[in-house]
Amino acid sequence: MGYRRDVSASASAAGPGPAPDSGPGPRVAPRQDPRLHWAVTLAVIVSAIVTVRPLGVDGRGLVVAALIAVNAVALMARHLSESRLPPRAALVWLTLGVVAAAALMGTARTGSGYLFAYFLVGHIGYRLPLGQALSLAALAGLLCSGVLFFRLGPGHELLPWAVGLTVAAPVVAGILSRSRQRAVEAMISSAESAERAARAEARTSVLIERARIARDVHDVLAHSLAGINMQLELADALLDTGDLERVREANSKAHSLVRESLKQAQWTVHALREDSLPLLESLTAMVESSGHRDALTVTGTVRELPAQVTQNLLRIAQEALTNAARHAPGSDVRVELTFQAGSTTLKIRNGPATDAATAGVGSGMGLIGMRERVALLSGTITAGPVTEGHAQGGWQVEAVIPV
Repeated sequence: MGYRRDVSASASAAGPGPAPDSGPGPRVAPRQDPRLHWAVTLAVIVSAIVTVRPLGVDGRGLVVAALIAVNAVALMARHLSESRLPPRAALVWLTLGVVAAAALMGTARTGSGYLFAYFLVGHIGYRLPLGQALSLAALAGLLCSGVLFFRLGPGHELLPWAVGLTVAAPVVAGILSRSRQRAVEAMISSAESAERAARAEARTSVLIERARIARDVHDVLAHSLAGINMQLELADALLDTGDLERVREANSKAHSLVRESLKQAQWTVHALREDSLPLLESLTAMVESSGHRDALTVTGTVRELPAQVTQNLLRIAQEALTNAARHAPGSDVRVELTFQAGSTTLKIRNGPATDAATAGVGSGMGLIGMRERVALLSGTITAGPVTEGHAQGGWQVEAVIPV
């Protein structure tokens, strides 16, 4: 029969948005062109006006004209969306419609007035719940067949009474159309839910990435700048005392912190870049720039790791190397990168200090920050003093990341 349903109201629950092909937003379930449905409705009405007789302004002709008008209104009402017509009102309207269709079959002598009954019953199957649809369709079949069986109208000779029973058949087409439409709506709703979930996940990922970048920048800049500011304030205060030697010492420490901050900033930018080098090349450059040539040892089959793993391992290495330079200056540093079948291990070990340690602030990340990064990767980390071997008295950090 070709029935439709406007689902824009249900789709609008997802919020306003552009058309499906222009971006995310509410979708409308595919359906036949409403112009086609209107064309069919108008064709049925025009056919009745042209063929149904008698048709006039008095007597039986006036009754037939009135029934055609009622049937036409009932048939056109099927184009109203469900959101504009409550279920109870729809039941009343369709019941009156099938009664009017049966009355037209009993009043008219000739013509195609019976088409109203067929199309209304088809829409009953689409519009009403299953129980109500079957009951009302059975009523329509009984009324129409009863009109013909009991010869209530002048046109009963043209149609056998069994034809009246077939009026109930289109309800099946309406029910199937309704089921198909509901299935399409369910698929669209599921797709929209999945799309909303994906957008929410993407927004969450962006927020997590922003927090990570903010933490990296804070680690590199905030505390380093605080240390530089402290040394400069000290130098300024010492100028009044005339102790130029201590002024030079504070100024030298400030310069040292500036160089260290620039180095850390370079490492951080390198780790944050989406097109950063693979882990091995990046780690090699980082170790060499820290002043420890040939300090990196690689074991196992080298493989490319996910970007998140690479970035966090580089930041752990950066923090460990910075701490070694700050708290154990002059010490021997060894970095080991081990690729195993189910994990990647990064170990940074430094010996005891051979020069005087630099007084100042740390990078702000520390062991807590390392643990946070490893936890994001579902790995493990251990850190503590070295108690044996040539690096005894030093410090070791070991991170194991499953991949």
